[in-house]
Formats: sequence, C-alpha cells, structure tokens
Amino acid sequence: MRNPSENRSRMTKDQIVTVEDLEQFKKELIELFKGLIKEQSKPVTKQWLKSHEARKLLDISAGKLLTLRINGILSYTRIGGVIYYSVDDINKMFEDQKRLK
Repeated sequence: MRNPSENRSRMTKDQIVTVEDLEQFKKELIELFKGLIKEQSKPVTKQWLKSHEARKLLDISAGKLLTLRINGILSYTRIGGVIYYSVDDINKMFEDQKRLK
C-alpha cells in the first residue's frame, strides 16, 4: 500500500485529479483506517502497566484506582515514583472478586 502523502509530494498545483485518482485515494484511506482500528483492538500484551494504562484497561477513574490500592484489592509496584500494575494481578483481582450466584 502506498502512503497517501507520497502522492501529494509529486503533485503540482496545476495537475488534474481524476475520479480514478480519488477512488484510489479512498481505497488507500480505508485500508489505513482498517489498520489503525485493528491496532487499537489488540489485547494487552504488556506484563506491567502504568497507572493511566491500568485505568484505561479497567475503565475507572484515578480515584477508584487509588481506592483499589489503599484497600489492598489490587497490588502494585512503585519504582522511582511511577506505579506499575501487573496484568496478572489485575486478572487475579477479577477472579478474587467473582461472585457466585
């Protein structure tokens, strides 16, 4: 797939753009967007997450993450002022909090 910006660098002001050019550009953009969407939907593969990554994964606020830490529900590691959370610990937290019906 060609990069759409490569085409722009070769174009001049007085160049005519055809319908075929526009259709090709549309196809390239769609493929680019599909790739970006596919990247975004990949599962977490990192072993350790920073606070903002853990909050995004859990879809919770900074305050809720702090509460989980303070109450000992979610363990963490602090290195140089940065707090890290193990993905395994996050999964364990879900298992520990699971309720039977």
